[in-house]
Amino acid sequence: MEKEENLKNESIKSENEDNDANALEDSNQTSQNNKEDISEAQDKTPEEKILDLEDKLTRTFAEMENQRRRFEKEKEEAYEYGGFSFAKEALNLIDNLERSKQILGNDESLKNSEALKKTLDHFDIITKDLISIFSKNNIKPIESLNKKLDPNFHQAMMEIEDDQKEPGTIIQEIQKGFTIKDRLLRPSLVGVSKKTSNKDEKDTKNKENLNDK
Repeated sequence: MEKEENLKNESIKSENEDNDANALEDSNQTSQNNKEDISEAQDKTPEEKILDLEDKLTRTFAEMENQRRRFEKEKEEAYEYGGFSFAKEALNLIDNLERSKQILGNDESLKNSEALKKTLDHFDIITKDLISIFSKNNIKPIESLNKKLDPNFHQAMMEIEDDQKEPGTIIQEIQKGFTIKDRLLRPSLVGVSKKTSNKDEKDTKNKENLNDK
C-alpha cells in the first residue's frame, strides 16, 4: 500500500517538474522574443521609427473606417429592409381580396346583381388604398401585362397559345408581384404567350412516329 502511495507521489512530482520546465521554457522564449524586438527597435533610426508609427496609425485608422462603414451599412439595411418579412405577409391581404372578387364574380346567384357590383367596387377601392399605402413605404407592384418575361421579376406558370403576341410576352397575371426599394419582395406569377401549334405539322409528326415504329 505504501509502495503504491510512493509511486503515485513520485508520478505527481515528476508531472509537476515537467510542467514547471515547460513554463520556464515558454517564459525564456517570450523573454528572448521581447529582447529581439527591443534590439531591433534600438537599431532603427528615429526616421524609421516614425515611419513605423505612421504605418501602424494608418492601418489602425483604415480598420476603424472599415468597421464604421460596415456598421453604417448594417444600420441602413436594418432600417430599410427591417420590415421585409412583415411586408411579404401583408401582401396576403391583397391576394385574399382578389380571390374574394373571383369567387363572388363566379357565383351564379349573384351575377349581374347590383349588390355584387357595389361589393366588387368596394373591394377595388380597398385594394387601391392598400397599394397606395405600400407605395408610400417603397413597396411597389411589378408591371407585368404585355411585358417581356423577365426572370428577375416574373415566374412563368403556364404557356398560352396566342399568335397576336410575340412568344414570351406576359398575357396573364396570376398573382401580382412586388418590390421593396431595389429588392424583389416576391415575383409575379404569370402566363406567357407561345405560337399556336400547327395541326398539319402535328399530324405529320405523328405519322412519322408511327412509320418509325
